[in-house]
Amino acid sequence: MTGDLNILLAGFGGQGILFTGKVIAYAGLMGGREVSWLPSYGPEMRGGTANCSVCLSDKTIGSPLVTMPDVLVAMNLPSLEKFEGDVVPGGLIIVDSSIISKKVSRSDVRAVYVDASNIAESNGLKGAANMIILGRMFRETGFCSAEILDKGLQKSIPPKKIELLGNNRKAIQLGIDS
Repeated sequence: MTGDLNILLAGFGGQGILFTGKVIAYAGLMGGREVSWLPSYGPEMRGGTANCSVCLSDKTIGSPLVTMPDVLVAMNLPSLEKFEGDVVPGGLIIVDSSIISKKVSRSDVRAVYVDASNIAESNGLKGAANMIILGRMFRETGFCSAEILDKGLQKSIPPKKIELLGNNRKAIQLGIDS
């Protein structure tokens, strides 16, 4: 994929929002793109708010802050309600429908509902809803190649947690197939 892609991932702390953003950012870097990754979270870490701005571009990025995302990933209702109006017309909103029962109210964006938390749970991948959402985002946007996405994932997992690579790969594939 070429061109700019401004992504905002948002949810509760502990849902893997920042990790997901890091995987996207590393995939962008490994794909030769200009990248910015800007995490933001409330003071209470787990259970507080967390969001992450990721910019992928073919040219220098002026600001790392995504105020008008092309893609919004909403993993909780407060995030959907807060950021839905900021998505550019024609943009994409991906919703974890396991957690959010509300539908996107705008008709000028594309909404995709992924039962991510339930898919993760039923496949023995508790806590991997973020990677399922990432897989679906990859399918919808084609922001990089599958090979580059996997390299970004490998780079993002610390060596002491490398045993999580297989489950993360499985979750991403479940998201692609969802």
